[in-house]
Amino acid sequence: MARGDAVSGAGLAADLGYAHSEGNPVHRAIRWFAGTRAGAWVLARTLRRADSVAGRLTGGRHSAPSMFTGIAVLTVTTTGRRSGAPRTSHLIATPYDGTLALIGTNFGQPSTPAWVLNLEADPRAVVGYRGVSRDVVARPASPSEVEEVFARSAAFYPGYGRYRHRLGGRRRVRVFVLEPPGTAREPGVTS
Repeated sequence: MARGDAVSGAGLAADLGYAHSEGNPVHRAIRWFAGTRAGAWVLARTLRRADSVAGRLTGGRHSAPSMFTGIAVLTVTTTGRRSGAPRTSHLIATPYDGTLALIGTNFGQPSTPAWVLNLEADPRAVVGYRGVSRDVVARPASPSEVEEVFARSAAFYPGYGRYRHRLGGRRRVRVFVLEPPGTAREPGVTS
């Protein structure tokens, strides 16, 4: 997997220029619909294909969620836990404490997203946004961080809270905080 540059002291969100916009009325309506049971069902079954089309039409500059909702979309490349091959996902990150956090809701579906399982097997990843990429290590968020990340995500995408509520206790929603390599405990590193 090709790795990006090391993260500077400014913080990951600032390094990438990653921030969410309020969006226009159409964007906000689509965000609302995406958080409903019907919207989540549609997205879970169509987003990967729509993302491929959007990427081809825009030369990789946009993803379907960024075009339709106005929400910033991060490219996250993990290592496949079974294949060992690079696996890239388009994810919405939550700006958190100078860095970014990822929420594994999978649109409120009962299955855990593959990228979550990949990060649990190997927390090293590469994130990219608008042509800038950085190496990161994903660490599980503490219980208080999970609550803070969900609270912050509600400001730009209330669907996360709805997905979490809909899942109830059927599965644990994993939340990861992305940190620069060397600051988080990486696999194979002893203290």
